[in-house]
Amino acid sequence: MIEIPFQDIKVLCDKYAVRRLMLFGSALRDDFNQNSDIDLLVEYQPTANVTLLDMAALQRELSIVFQRRVDLGTPRSLRYMRDEVLNSAQVIYEQAG
Repeated sequence: MIEIPFQDIKVLCDKYAVRRLMLFGSALRDDFNQNSDIDLLVEYQPTANVTLLDMAALQRELSIVFQRRVDLGTPRSLRYMRDEVLNSAQVIYEQAG
């Protein structure tokens, strides 16, 4: 399992108007290794006007924080196994309030 830099993640989530950030996939399983990427789901604040460029920038900054490749998606982008992923995902950031 991976060490999660919570303070750095909070800074990025505040910067990019993230409501919730969730970790899923191999980072939560025993098969996670030095070559594994980090799978994250992001939910933005309802009032956020997020573009694809914003999402790419967040993905790039998260890759720097985790020091490995990050795959970033939204719950809506999950076509297959959505419920399974959402049920197993671990929230690593949630906006207060």
